[in-house]
Amino acid sequence: MRIIQSYACIEEGAAWLGALEPRFAQAYAMAAPVKLRRYPDGFDRLFSAIVSQQVSTAAAESIWGRLENQGLTAPEAVLAVEDDRLRAVGLSRQKVRYAKALAAEGIDYVALRGLPTEEVIQKLVHVPGIGRWTAEMYAMFALGHADVFAPGDLALQEGVRLLFDLPDRPKEKELRDMAEAWSPWRAVAARILWGYYHVIKSREGVR
Repeated sequence: MRIIQSYACIEEGAAWLGALEPRFAQAYAMAAPVKLRRYPDGFDRLFSAIVSQQVSTAAAESIWGRLENQGLTAPEAVLAVEDDRLRAVGLSRQKVRYAKALAAEGIDYVALRGLPTEEVIQKLVHVPGIGRWTAEMYAMFALGHADVFAPGDLALQEGVRLLFDLPDRPKEKELRDMAEAWSPWRAVAARILWGYYHVIKSREGVR
């Protein structure tokens, strides 16, 4: 299983994808350097993802900052604290439930590092509040899996529509099938598509 660890890995994957499909070479040239986006893995990474659901980036950062200041980002602390305390820092009742469920799950985060991508995803989506997109993002950026994609991501769908000049944005299943051709570098394809999407949208004046 290939792990993306550095920009050299991104360049290797981009070269492979560009040889397979010239439009990837075009997109990479426009978007380079694409972001590496490697983050530490563990409970707090998934807890942070729960905090970020359905709120602005600024609001999520503010809530997370309060959680950190109060020492509430470890599973033991989340389980020990009263729900009202978590509500007081800005978590909804549903997110409090999700946070407690994740903390109680007892996931072996070190063991996850050695599992195939689909096994990682299945273990994570078992937890309330962790959907497939969040699990795919965790495998891609926290674990560095090179061959994972997130076809439900709207920016990836729109990036593919733009790059491949499609009449409509592909649906999740259609894009999942399409991305099979980009294995074993689907995570690099995703990074290129995100970068390309942002370049095109910035030229159009869309944020």
